[in-house]
Order: sequence, then structure tokens, then C-alpha cells
Amino acid sequence: MRDAVVIGGGAAGLSGAVTLARARRSVLVIDAGSPRNAPADGVHGLLGQEGVPPLDLLERGRTELAGYGGVVLPGQVVAAAREDDGFLVTLADGTTERARRLLVATGLVDELPEIPGLRERWGHDVLHCPYCHGWEVRDQPIGVLGTSERSVHQALLFRQWSDDVVLLQHTSPDPTPEQAEQLAARGIRVVPGVVAEVLSTDGRLSGVRLASGEVVARSALTVMPRFVARLDGLAGLGLVAVPHEMGVGEHAASDLMGASSVPGVWVAGNATDLMAQVTGAMAAGTRAAAALNMDLIAEDTALAVDAAHRQRDGHVQAVHSPGR
Repeated sequence: MRDAVVIGGGAAGLSGAVTLARARRSVLVIDAGSPRNAPADGVHGLLGQEGVPPLDLLERGRTELAGYGGVVLPGQVVAAAREDDGFLVTLADGTTERARRLLVATGLVDELPEIPGLRERWGHDVLHCPYCHGWEVRDQPIGVLGTSERSVHQALLFRQWSDDVVLLQHTSPDPTPEQAEQLAARGIRVVPGVVAEVLSTDGRLSGVRLASGEVVARSALTVMPRFVARLDGLAGLGLVAVPHEMGVGEHAASDLMGASSVPGVWVAGNATDLMAQVTGAMAAGTRAAAALNMDLIAEDTALAVDAAHRQRDGHVQAVHSPGR
């Protein structure tokens, strides 16, 4: 039985695994190999590693982990449950792994609007986070795809990076009078009508076509997906997704140190923090691993004290037994 199994080998999972391995814990990472940011050209805002391709970053992390004795196992977890004094994790190929503790870092799924041409450009010139990609589309014509009442906020946010921003109303509600005043004051035009297609030319986004047939030329499009934690196969733990307090999707709730509602199970990264960037996910993985390790230390200490008591009691009994 390993000290810990980490489910998910992204930024949060690998950071947590490295922390545990450096704490001299036996740790296994089970990675399905489908990181959320794989389509992106580079990771931005990561101090000292600006623009590193996402898969290169993970490969570096796996190399670091191996240097401390940690192991990465490719595979998909299909079931997990408590067993005796630990957990039993089952993979799609039928193999099983046992661990005293679990760290879930499975990330999330971006539920995007079903608009032809949109998903193909996701992570390139269709994006959602200005802090991840705003610099790369600075001063370009940006369209904000309206899908909820948060779309006005997103339009005002991206206005920081370009003075050519339009709010494509699509399925979002009409701006309130106050919002309309704010948008007008910032020079953000509201385009009514449903977006029927995202257009590309020579492998680059070129605009959107409305249901009316009108084409709105844009070189970048932002959209707020619905974020849903990836918890497939983990229902047997009692770990379920619950609505996020900001109304942006569903997550696995946890405390500040990553402890979930299930004893012995920690959660880190986008599975619990739907808005976390790579830097935040890495920090959360490290923090959760430290808390997990402290929990193991408490258990190890209690076991050692119990063993010492048994040894002492056995010695006393031997000394006072007849014939001694």
C-alpha cells in the first residue's frame, strides 16, 4: 500500500506528488493524459517559464517527480472506494492500486456553447481568461460571446487589453440601464442577435456569422464556459460535484488546505477551484500535499505510540509472569 495515490497528472497533481515524494512518501500519479490546457500554445503568467508549451511543462514535472522516486502510471480511474485502512483505486484495464490517502487533481471540463467552428479554435483565438491570454490578443478586434449575465463583466474586463471590443449578445440577457451606460462609456458596442457560426480563414479566427447572416469581423473571441469538475469514477468515495458559489459551474468542495468532505481525500487544482490558473493550481497541489503529509504523520505517530504501549505492556507482563 502506497502512502498516496494522486489522481490526475496536471499542474496541481504533479506539484502535489513532487511535494509528497520530497517528504519521502511513496506516491503514485495516475494520469489519463488529457490536460485541460493541451490545446493552448503556451502557459502564460508562470514566473520564469513564460510561454512554455503545456505538455512540455508536464513532462518537466514528471521528470522531477521521477528524480524523487515518484511514479506516473498512464490510465483512467473508473472506480475508487474506501477499503480497510486505506483506499482501493481501480483502473480501466482492471488493475488496482491501494493507498492510505488520495489526492484528487482531475481538473475540469469546459462546457462550451454548441456553435459550429467554436471548439476548433478553443485555446488559440477563442479563449476565456484575460490573465492567461489577454496580452496575446492585445489591441486586436475582440468579440465577447454573451451567454449569461456575466458577459457584461467579461466585456468590461477585456476592454483593458483592447479598445476594439464588441459584446455579441447571443443568448445573454439585455444589459441593465446601468450596464448599458458602462458599456457605452467604455466604447463597447452591443451587437444583438444569435451567433450561428464562428468563422476561420487560413487557420485563424476571422469573425462570427449571426443568424441574420450578418458577419462581424473579429480576430479573437472570448466566451465564459460552464466549468464542471472531472469526477468520473469517484462517486464510490462519496466525492460529488456541487454548485459553485459564484454560479460558474460545479466543483468538488474543499477547505483552504484542500481537504474534501471525505476523510482521507484531498482535492487540488481546477477540480475544486474552477477559476485557478496554472500558478494557482500548482500552489494548491503543494498546499494539499503538505496537509495530507501532516495527516499521515499524525497517523504514523499514533501507531508508533500504540506500538510502544504494546511493547511496554508485553515487557511488564513478561517480567511479572510466574517463573520469572
